[in-house]
Amino acid sequence: MKLLVTGGAGFIGSNFVRRTIEGKLPGIEDAEVVVLDALTYSGNLANLAPVADSARYSFVHGDIRDAEVVGKAMEGVDAVVHFAAESHVDRSVRDASIFVETNVLGTQRLLDAAVRAGVKKFVHVSTDEVYGTISQGSWKEDHLLEPNSPYSASKAGSDLIARSYFRTHGLNVSITRCSNNYGPYHFPEKVIPLFATNLIDGKHVPLYGTGENIRDWLHVDDHCRGIALVLAGGKAGEIYNIGGGTELSNRELTQLLLDATGRDWSFVDKAEDRKGHDLRYSVDIGKISAELGYSPEVPFETGLAEVVQWYRDNRSWWEPLKERAAL
Repeated sequence: MKLLVTGGAGFIGSNFVRRTIEGKLPGIEDAEVVVLDALTYSGNLANLAPVADSARYSFVHGDIRDAEVVGKAMEGVDAVVHFAAESHVDRSVRDASIFVETNVLGTQRLLDAAVRAGVKKFVHVSTDEVYGTISQGSWKEDHLLEPNSPYSASKAGSDLIARSYFRTHGLNVSITRCSNNYGPYHFPEKVIPLFATNLIDGKHVPLYGTGENIRDWLHVDDHCRGIALVLAGGKAGEIYNIGGGTELSNRELTQLLLDATGRDWSFVDKAEDRKGHDLRYSVDIGKISAELGYSPEVPFETGLAEVVQWYRDNRSWWEPLKERAAL
């Protein structure tokens, strides 16, 4: 099988590529992987260094909005796993234009190319944020889409475009919606790597509002295994939630990170709450569990401890990124 992985130099995409080349994802142990990535601020070839010498890996530098580049990258491809997206909510609040262009237009360009190339399977990777916010219970895949940020609205748009290509063109599209990911190689503007690296260095961290916003945390290894299960056995036109089963308020998460780095609450600064900040996310994973046998395997306590240690051991990876982005 020849896979095209868009956004494969980013956090989740690079994990998927590394695990595929290492033969650790079910159903695609021997796959050849072509990565298409624009290498914007969060894309990093260092994320792929562990597999860069593999004969089953190749890299194409290009933007998913570029129809010519996308068309060439799609040649001979059996399946597409589409990670490429602008994803940081705060950036979308400041300027939504690139989110709409990349997440909606870029996805449409990929889908067009996949139809022309006769691709057998297209997995569109999305987010639980398209559902909006939920005070109790958990979202099932047929819940109304009520995105509250420009980022999540652009992802909801891309989900609908993907679904339309199944209905209109018969393209075998499956959509996945994940909860908050964490793990190594995570760009340090996101909360866990930002807090971990700041606290390791004895710097302060910002906590939005009261810190009562709740997220479900999913280790990136579990997420990528779920995507591989959908790639191998997901039904055309269907949506699959992928969650981690660990719900924490931002305040609870901050306490765990303080404990892991030996700091106290004097290192936490109260920050003005984000505009349109969703209170709680929670996905129901019953469908992917029943149909494809998915369940999260990485205990959060173990995963978080390993991630904090990874940032302690890999300063040479994250320090230049923080300096470049002035984080």
